[in-house]
Amino acid sequence: MMETFFRKMRVIFEDEMLRTRILFMFGALIVFRLLAAIPIPGIDAAQLEQFLNNNQFLGLLNVFSGGGFSTLSIVMLGVSPYITSSIVMQLMTILVPALKEMYQEEGDAGRMRFMQYSRYLSLPLALIQAFGFILLLQQNGIVPTLSLEQLLTNIVVITAGSMLVMWIGELMSEFGIGNGVSLIIFAGIVARLPQGLAQFAFSFDFAQLPAYLAFAVAALVIMAGVVFISEAERPIPVTYARRVRGMKVMGGVSTYLPLRVNQAGVIPIIFALSLLLFPQMIATFLSHSAIGWLAAGASAVVAWLADQWVYGVLYFILVFLFTYFYTAITFEPHEIAKNLQKSGAFIPGVRPGTMTSEYLGNIITRITLVGALFLGVLAVLPLILRAITGITALTIGGTALLIVVSVVLDVVKKIDAQTSIREY
Repeated sequence: MMETFFRKMRVIFEDEMLRTRILFMFGALIVFRLLAAIPIPGIDAAQLEQFLNNNQFLGLLNVFSGGGFSTLSIVMLGVSPYITSSIVMQLMTILVPALKEMYQEEGDAGRMRFMQYSRYLSLPLALIQAFGFILLLQQNGIVPTLSLEQLLTNIVVITAGSMLVMWIGELMSEFGIGNGVSLIIFAGIVARLPQGLAQFAFSFDFAQLPAYLAFAVAALVIMAGVVFISEAERPIPVTYARRVRGMKVMGGVSTYLPLRVNQAGVIPIIFALSLLLFPQMIATFLSHSAIGWLAAGASAVVAWLADQWVYGVLYFILVFLFTYFYTAITFEPHEIAKNLQKSGAFIPGVRPGTMTSEYLGNIITRITLVGALFLGVLAVLPLILRAITGITALTIGGTALLIVVSVVLDVVKKIDAQTSIREY
């Protein structure tokens, strides 16, 4: 195994194109981290840290901003407007048949136009998010009261920073290795590790050594589980019927159709986060209202959502439901059955057409249950670890862990593919 590893490393350094792509990826990540260190003016750092520590929702948003929100940098929104616009566009394919046809039937050109519309939509979403967050932070004393000119300037700067990060991510996808948006989020998560290690070192207590060991074992088991579920798939056997064309006999081969256990990836967690985040933001904003009954009701909602158990239960249920919802959007058994029938393929023991569609639908429903439970547990993983070990310094979120593992696996696969092409 070590010999194979060193051989691949040698191939990577010898291949000029692959080496250039990897260096471009690292260079783009360095530029992003430098931008994430430039804060907007007038921040109360101590108040900001306390506010984020007491707010689970904004702490999770910090994950998707690539760590830029924790310092209120000029790229504090990160790629979250782009992710939100992509989710909205995916949902719009259900309501607008033309968008669904563009995305699924027009090939690469249609997908490129679809992604371009997502980029256009991310601009107004970035403006709205920038305005909402500045008002929220002003109410909590983190950002000083701004004049109209200062408010507009900050909104423009934050929106421009989000568009810049989106552009960097697109460049990384085109000229680097892996998905640029995922790599930006990955960089923000990894950048938080030194701070977590420092907190752990300062709060280290020999009396809690058994708890630390239990946490380390649990972390390794969870990481292995993430890799296993992320790579797990259910193979469906497929056979191509024999066809005679002239003097040639075509078909007759057997293959399989891979159905992934975790079809939805990390998208359901993002959906659930969005649905939990905005009511909390609105309630926090209304809690400072001059209308007594409105402020009291909003404060009660904020206190209710801030409860760890309420938050955990709601988060788990939403992730579970959204996993089924997103899988139903992206996986269409009827289309797969129709394509198999057109190409002369069939599943042994299952009639082509409607029976094949029902068969695939039943299988995807069963295996999605495993993926939904997995994502739900992963979402509330920090709460479980804190309850068992009592350690808060190194409890990396389940969402962050899923992103880190998925990005590493994706980059390794793409590097393996490039090295294999070179060898052949």
